[in-house]
Amino acid sequence: MQPIDFWFSIGSTYTYLSVMRLPEVVRLTGQPFRWRPFDVRRVMLEQNNIPFRDKPVKLAYMWRDLDRRAAARGLAPSIPAPYPLANLTFANEVALLGMREGWGEAYVTETYRRWFERGEAAGDTANLSGALLAIGQDPERVRRAASRSEIAQALATETDTARDLGVFGSPSFVVAGEVVWGDDRLEDALDWARVGAIRHLAGEAH
Repeated sequence: MQPIDFWFSIGSTYTYLSVMRLPEVVRLTGQPFRWRPFDVRRVMLEQNNIPFRDKPVKLAYMWRDLDRRAAARGLAPSIPAPYPLANLTFANEVALLGMREGWGEAYVTETYRRWFERGEAAGDTANLSGALLAIGQDPERVRRAASRSEIAQALATETDTARDLGVFGSPSFVVAGEVVWGDDRLEDALDWARVGAIRHLAGEAH
């Protein structure tokens, strides 16, 4: 089965919904995903696409929308979560290191859980140390390894790749060259991986 590339950036709020439900999606569908961290802030700045800056009404809607959608999935976030993140880039560098070493998905999941449910900003010391300890990793070792210039360059390269594919936001799902943006379009990506087309519309039976 063709894998779906899950392009995500710790720092994206709606990515919380995807991160928390992907394990169940995989269990129910058998669809493989490749988790690929990138720096969404850099892409947005390059494209002059800053969605919530100086837009209080839109920001308030985003938090309410997230709260509704989370409740529908049995999640209980503490809204609003700290936002924006000061250490977005380093949080994603740690994620990239984790994907290489095999603990990345667990780290991202625990990071989002602590960010949205405990109010610990992702990338900050409390979140980073707590998330790494919870998944059995040594925070000091990981900090040193993730601070290497090679990891920074690797994240920059992945960010370039995402941008060149047409990814402009997180979460995005890429399958067979098709870019599908947003947690609410994950089912479209699943369709495309299976049959190369979208088989359903919102509100219709899948």
